[in-house]
Amino acid sequence: MSTPLILEIETLISRDPARRGLISSATEFGPLCNGHLARAASDLDQHARRVLIVTGFFIPRGEPPAAETDGPPGAVLLAAALTAIGIDVWIVTDSRCDSAVRATANAFGWPVDRVQSFDRLDAATASDFLREHHRAGLSHLIAIERVGPSHTRESVTESSSPLWGEGLGVRGAASDTTAPHPNPLPNGERELANFDRLCPPEHRNHCHNMRGEIIDEFAADLHLLFDESARSLPNVRTIGIGDGGNEIGMGAIPWAELARRLSGEQAGWIPCRIAADWNIVAGTSNWGAQALAASVLLLRGRTEVVAPWDEQHEVRVLEHVVAHGPAVDGVTRRCEPTVDGIPFLTYIQPWLGMRRLLGLDAS
Repeated sequence: MSTPLILEIETLISRDPARRGLISSATEFGPLCNGHLARAASDLDQHARRVLIVTGFFIPRGEPPAAETDGPPGAVLLAAALTAIGIDVWIVTDSRCDSAVRATANAFGWPVDRVQSFDRLDAATASDFLREHHRAGLSHLIAIERVGPSHTRESVTESSSPLWGEGLGVRGAASDTTAPHPNPLPNGERELANFDRLCPPEHRNHCHNMRGEIIDEFAADLHLLFDESARSLPNVRTIGIGDGGNEIGMGAIPWAELARRLSGEQAGWIPCRIAADWNIVAGTSNWGAQALAASVLLLRGRTEVVAPWDEQHEVRVLEHVVAHGPAVDGVTRRCEPTVDGIPFLTYIQPWLGMRRLLGLDAS
């Protein structure tokens, strides 16, 4: 059940300083996935037993090539928050991002032996891995700033339902929102024709960065965890958190809805086809993870858990992961303690606002 405070938290992360377009377009087209934060938090609060968090976005042209600073800090903060209230949490990443995730875990004091990484996944390995965790109580699979493959003609048709704005999710997750999206798009031949025009065949079913470059070789196919979960473990709920449209979870939104909000010729081939039951859209993915952690703790009455994670702590985390991961800013590609090219004083504002809403800092 949503609370007024969670709605305020959702508002705090609904800003677009990096000008990705998914949030700034809300004035023209309406908000994306409105209410999903509250529903995802409520489901975690009520049903979470074991949670797998998938994160890590590798920047091959970084200086040096490394994981980006958006993703691991939010993933570890969420993992630490859920762990503190008795939920069994593991983080999954790939071998290229492993050191950055482990450095972040060290900065939080969260156990690094709960970080698991893969060089590459195939469907059989993904299925075996999920079933092993399912036998131990796996209830939720969460992706935070994790790239997934783009659409195909088949997935465009499947994702075109006008009901998506009600927060039903790919597998029928309940929602507390009842109004349909103000601009539902038709499916059928016109939409497929638009897809054929805007997404060339060579860009279909591939992972892309926000520049529209294919990065399959750096993605390790971790999206197969979500494909296999949807295929064989329908009782495992899925949550996606992203900021650009190319992340796992964005398949909950029709391709055309994302394509019209993004800019540049790559707008047609960036959107990810992998859906989640709930998809949280934020200005940075770290903000989305922070918001989910704050909302679950609010519902549990355990907001004191995040008290030590103040502004100075967040500075130290970013500095530590950049120095010891290493990690790079995903926009500037430089090894610096910033996220998506946003000055730190701007980046930290949503988290400070959440802390005030939780009663941890003075207004």
